[in-house]
Amino acid sequence: MNNSDVHMIYVLLDGVGDLPHPDLDGKTPLEAANTPTLDKIASNGTIGEVISVGKGIAPESDIAVFNMLGYKFDHADYAGRGVIEAIGIGIDFKNGDLALRGNFSTLNEKEIIVDRRAGRHIEKEDADGVAREIENKIKFSSPDTSVVVSPTIGHRVTVRIRSKSEDLSSRITNTDPAYSNIGGMGVAKAVGDFLKIERCLPLEENKEAKFTAEIVNEFSEQSIKILRESEINTKRREQNKKLLSCILLRDAGNKYPDVAPINEKYGMNFSCIVDMPVELGISEVLKMKAFEAGGLTDYEEKARVAAKAMESQNAIYVHLKGPDEFGHDGDATGKMKNIEEIDQRFFKTLVENIDSSKVAIVISADHSTPCINKGHSDDPVPVLVSGDFIKNDGTTRMTEEQAKKGSIGLLQGAEVVKKSLELIKSQK
Repeated sequence: MNNSDVHMIYVLLDGVGDLPHPDLDGKTPLEAANTPTLDKIASNGTIGEVISVGKGIAPESDIAVFNMLGYKFDHADYAGRGVIEAIGIGIDFKNGDLALRGNFSTLNEKEIIVDRRAGRHIEKEDADGVAREIENKIKFSSPDTSVVVSPTIGHRVTVRIRSKSEDLSSRITNTDPAYSNIGGMGVAKAVGDFLKIERCLPLEENKEAKFTAEIVNEFSEQSIKILRESEINTKRREQNKKLLSCILLRDAGNKYPDVAPINEKYGMNFSCIVDMPVELGISEVLKMKAFEAGGLTDYEEKARVAAKAMESQNAIYVHLKGPDEFGHDGDATGKMKNIEEIDQRFFKTLVENIDSSKVAIVISADHSTPCINKGHSDDPVPVLVSGDFIKNDGTTRMTEEQAKKGSIGLLQGAEVVKKSLELIKSQK
């Protein structure tokens, strides 16, 4: 498939999809937001709906993004988010190692989880300090087992366990009670308030899975003790900060993913602008050139770099964080304001710097994060394909409601890039 004559900027707004919310007079954040630039882009295009991974699956970001880039995995073929994040931050990882995604979390004295994200904003020196303590003090029952604990952004941490004598298995359950491990894919669970760190159990009755589950439980039990006695937590308590009491683990993986590079798949120069470890891991796995474009919320810089990239690339994927975090916090008004900020700072700058008679803009989301759920859901998200050469279908706004009526119809996530390219080429 050669698409070298197409120019496309593909923007995923993390977790932007939502459900009507009482704080917004029964509107979704996209409906309630004042978005003049997005409205202009929508009026110059066509819209539809996307189920990113599958009906009934509230996906994690990694598997959702792979799907939205056209990569659909069977459960058994997926490497797991732990591996993708390890690759993204440059941890030495090889087949037979175990990589897991973790959250620093806060427990009370009864070891009940009081904050799955330990306040979300954690000073790097504290996170790095306790990570070194765990690495240095932990003593596994199998003496040739070692661990690397790598904090990334905020509460996020990647853990890699290696055994010199055994290949480790990815067929184990999560210790994070908020996510299930369904055949290697992380799926968000509906959770209540009374949560405890879960025991890791083997999902297969073999030596490797049983050994791996034991090692993970040793990591959990010992790291809780090490963190309880850490001077860093003593200081955090004195400063009234949330304690880093444990690391909740999920999404185990034990092999490097085997996928076709994205440029081979689509026959084009496909690059990206991404920030998070999981996104960087995906770009590395898909051999997708990543452009530097400032920090998480440097929206103008990201827009300028994306527009400039059209001189050397013919597709660039831009992942914008922001809406998702407000969804997890249940803050519908904050999510609405964040969408308005992205409209003013990212999309306005982008439109000012591209020629819409030559460059198409495709906008969607990796998944919905409804504020009333405070977590990911399987609700469809809008997808918008816009450009002077795209026939408008009466769309005036990019909202969940208008997406239901758009002429694109309902797509699976893995069809979005292909469908967008077909629309652009047929109408150009």
